[in-house]
Amino acid sequence: MTITNDTPRTQLAALVRELAVVRGEVTLASGLTSDFYVDMRRATLHHAAAPLIGHVMLDMLEEAGYGPEEVDAVGGLTMGADPVATAMLHAAASRGLDLDAFVVRKEAKSHGMRRRIEGPDVTGRRVVVLEDTSTTGGSPLQAIEALREAGAQVQAVAVVVDRATGAREAIEGATGLPYLAALDLADLGLD
Repeated sequence: MTITNDTPRTQLAALVRELAVVRGEVTLASGLTSDFYVDMRRATLHHAAAPLIGHVMLDMLEEAGYGPEEVDAVGGLTMGADPVATAMLHAAASRGLDLDAFVVRKEAKSHGMRRRIEGPDVTGRRVVVLEDTSTTGGSPLQAIEALREAGAQVQAVAVVVDRATGAREAIEGATGLPYLAALDLADLGLD
């Protein structure tokens, strides 16, 4: 057995580098082009990386004052936020903490309950908006709008990987909310 001094965060950075960084020109959801892509679904849905994501994100929120004692639920715009929220829900449960997750649809369903936000009701609850990786902040901004319309008390935005291309400035400028990132491009060797 090999014993290392790696922290969960450094272990996560190594896994994201290995699993999710794809080199080559790509067009991002924002319309911008890049010579690399961070395909976080390769990490957020991976058996070793997903549990680390849950714990690293939970630790980051707790250190910033947004732990399960101060926040009731986490989630964001489907699909990038979904596995991150689920990983955090499980990490909290493994620590004996209560933390719910929710999913924000891009638009309300036209059938059934016709809900835009799925999961436990967020009305009046303290929530943190999540994203796996953010370029311009568009997805978290959409989620914030829907959550505020639903009566949630949005506390912060937290992403696994910040691409340092304006998301922080867009979110903080438009909402005044804190923007937290577990990893940045330097952590992934992409700076």
